[in-house]
Amino acid sequence: MVAPLKVGIAGLGTVGAEVIRLIESQGRVLAARCGRGARVVAVTARSKSKKRAVDVCGFEWAKTPLELATHPGIDCFVELMGGAGDPALSAVEAALNAGKSVVTANKALLAKHGLRLARAAEKHGCALNFEAAVGAAIPVVKTLREGLAGTSISRVYGILNGTCNYILTRMEQEGLSFAECLKDAQRLGYAEADPSFDVDGHDTAQKLALLASLAFGTKVAQSAVYVEGISSITPEDLRAAADLGYRVKLLGVAVRTTKGIEQRVHPTMVPKSSSIAQVMGVTNAVTIDGEGIPPITLVGPGAGGAATASAVVADIADVARGIRAKPFGRPVAQLRDTKKAPMERHEGGYYIRLLARDFPGTAAAIATRLAEQNISIESIVQRHANGAAVARAGKASPVPVILVTYATNEDAVRRALQAVQHDKVISGRPQVIRIEKN
Repeated sequence: MVAPLKVGIAGLGTVGAEVIRLIESQGRVLAARCGRGARVVAVTARSKSKKRAVDVCGFEWAKTPLELATHPGIDCFVELMGGAGDPALSAVEAALNAGKSVVTANKALLAKHGLRLARAAEKHGCALNFEAAVGAAIPVVKTLREGLAGTSISRVYGILNGTCNYILTRMEQEGLSFAECLKDAQRLGYAEADPSFDVDGHDTAQKLALLASLAFGTKVAQSAVYVEGISSITPEDLRAAADLGYRVKLLGVAVRTTKGIEQRVHPTMVPKSSSIAQVMGVTNAVTIDGEGIPPITLVGPGAGGAATASAVVADIADVARGIRAKPFGRPVAQLRDTKKAPMERHEGGYYIRLLARDFPGTAAAIATRLAEQNISIESIVQRHANGAAVARAGKASPVPVILVTYATNEDAVRRALQAVQHDKVISGRPQVIRIEKN
């Protein structure tokens, strides 16, 4: 009978505790499916005395993550500490150099040091599994790396941050402001005390960098991702999107173009008829477009102890089966360099909301500036607050004007709007949201 895979876990928070519970409760099922069981034998965390959801008294306690990573009694090192640097980096690297497979949920570590760690895994014939790092319970890493290994991918995009999707959902459904929804998300534990990493798009960018590497065979490079957050989105934008047949989502998009791989994170209008538009609340979703197949959309919980632990245990099961896939789908030496694609080259439709001054010639001036950049308008809507423009101090208030363009490029839109602002026929800054078609 094959001896069980001996597992060491660094990090005993919500996810770590749930991993232990799953391995203990699903031991027989794992052994039947993998041909080999798995058993936690050693652990470590910042505090040994802290009260936890599971009893860890029966496991050997390592003083440091590095000690656990090189422990002769473990076969697989599970890193659940988080952080792009030490102690996670040194521990994972030490485990791989010691010939031990690694399972991690650490997107920050992989986005910054993934290539370095993948080289170590290749050199020593180890697994470096990270399904839980992107989308938690959604099996998108295995889908791209293994399930679609014979398919040429043209685009991968999705909702990769539950906090942002929750905020946008509440704003749309209840007409609340961004600030109101963010405050409520923090109260419910969906957003951190400092939410900038989530709402400014950086969490999504890290995950997208990993997906782009898997989909297109490029080197992981978070610096190659263009990033915008959701703080500028207003209830007015969401109402306008609904009227136009769209819904606003924070998307991470990686797409193959004639100019290279474009990677971007930003608020995006998606058709209400699309699968991804139906994904609400804290749920995540990823859509994959491949040659010869219809779009594949994977939907599920993108965070949380149970969902993340499920993905971690699935990765441990692969180690027990003896699977040693290349971390990013191919040898690191074959991964191509990628550069940040200038957003000025992006092509697509645009939603533009302007506060137009209610003067004769304003509409003509805006139309002229758009025409100068060869921008064609698909639709134009003029809105009045409370049904009518209100005069203040003898001057008419600005009138919201919403434009939807046919496919154009980012540079043309920016040039046109810069000229419109210079003409002083609008108030404030234009709101621009890109449109992503099915």
